[in-house]
Amino acid sequence: MTIKCSIVPVTAYQQNCSVMVCEQTGKAAVFDPGGDIENIEAAIADLGGSLEVIYLTHGHMDHCAAADVMRKKYGVKIIGPQKEDAFWIDKLPEWCKMTGFPHAEPFTPDQWLEDEDSVSFGAQTLSVKFCPGHTPGHVVFFHESARLAIVGDVLFQGSIGRTDFPKGDFDTLVNSIQSKLWPLGDDVTFIPGHGPTSTFGHERETNPFVADTRFG
Repeated sequence: MTIKCSIVPVTAYQQNCSVMVCEQTGKAAVFDPGGDIENIEAAIADLGGSLEVIYLTHGHMDHCAAADVMRKKYGVKIIGPQKEDAFWIDKLPEWCKMTGFPHAEPFTPDQWLEDEDSVSFGAQTLSVKFCPGHTPGHVVFFHESARLAIVGDVLFQGSIGRTDFPKGDFDTLVNSIQSKLWPLGDDVTFIPGHGPTSTFGHERETNPFVADTRFG
């Protein structure tokens, strides 16, 4: 494997912020920094990395509230999600206040992503899969050689993302999982936005929402 990876649960929501470091260059990527920046920084240091870029799967506060603070502190870019999630990021102050979450200002990513885009850090390249349903602009990041996917709140061990938020849709989410994630391979390990890791193959066998047997 050409990367080192650490999962850092952050915020009261215990959101899985992922830190990925390129072993060849020492450059690091942070996925979904929702808060607790000092814990994320410690993980980067433990892996011997230096931050190069921030990637976002979607615009919910527990996944992105610390992104702009880190962007300004380190002079790096925020890349993702897809532009349909702009309304979530624009309303960060309202959502934070409503839920008692630490305040976060709205921001604009340096780059919005689309399906089948490629992004890179260090010597590593990840492919982008557009996976709406939980939010309308949700994306997934896939490192092919490591057989590792950062899926945000699309899929969990034994469950799938909520679809009762504004612009969420259950059928769209299920279609995203089946059409964008399953073809990547049963052997792919995924890091969800919350909870333990799993593999696509395990979820195809056991997940009550998207198991193959559910669809005949």
